[in-house]
Amino acid sequence: MIDPGGDQTSRIPPSKPAKSAFTTTHPHHFAIHGVDVSKYQGDIDWQLARAAGTRFAYIKATEGADHVDAKFRQNWEGARAAGVARGAYHFVFWCRTPAQEMANFKRIVPVEADALPPVLDVEATPTSQSCKRRLAREDALREMRAMLREMERHYGKKPVIYTTVDFYEHVLSPDELSEYPIWVRSTKHSPQVRYGDRKWSFWQYQSDGAVPGIRGNVDRNAFAGTPQQFAAFAGAGSGAGQQTAAYSEPAPSLPALAPPGLRAIPGSIAAPTLAGLSAAGR
Repeated sequence: MIDPGGDQTSRIPPSKPAKSAFTTTHPHHFAIHGVDVSKYQGDIDWQLARAAGTRFAYIKATEGADHVDAKFRQNWEGARAAGVARGAYHFVFWCRTPAQEMANFKRIVPVEADALPPVLDVEATPTSQSCKRRLAREDALREMRAMLREMERHYGKKPVIYTTVDFYEHVLSPDELSEYPIWVRSTKHSPQVRYGDRKWSFWQYQSDGAVPGIRGNVDRNAFAGTPQQFAAFAGAGSGAGQQTAAYSEPAPSLPALAPPGLRAIPGSIAAPTLAGLSAAGR
């Protein structure tokens, strides 16, 4: 999410830039698209966003042990009323204990059968002024396991891990915590360039997207599966019964669907209007 409100640090070194861009996997390979939002998107017209093709939204709920996103409740209820599948995410602040972090999340996010599985947002924000911790791989994995287990116990659904390239390379590569669905950020390159053979369930492919009903820029995401697989994911419970699509090559052939900013070509999958897709980021 690269949340401008984030205040954590792990001092993870940056990755070297790659030269290719969306060369193998492309957003237009996927039928189900959505957004992730926080207070920085302001007041959202969820009905308009849904009519334009937004099928899911992950909504920032909490950060660390005490921060609550000011727009969480409004977005939570608005998305639901519009028929947009929605889930909540927690932004990890590495200078609080897992128990404190999860107590904050559980206090704010209700247990609701129609909610998407919760998300644990793990990333490095080295500009933090209040958390100077140097994050070691084994410490991060141990704390993540504790938070993920508590999320699953409390909400009854296997949580999703959201990660950035730097955090993935430093902590999760190549297959740590592979029992959990992973949501990857890669706004310049196809995921395979940065995440190799790691199978993913969500892909954040744009950080400066334009979506009707949302003022300003918004993150756009694709789900790695068909509409039927997304319905199963959205309605699944905990344990082995939860079905989670995971993408790997080759790209699937999916029915035409035009999410915001994409134009549908008759008889084909949705093809992207490339103007506006971010050339920055990784």
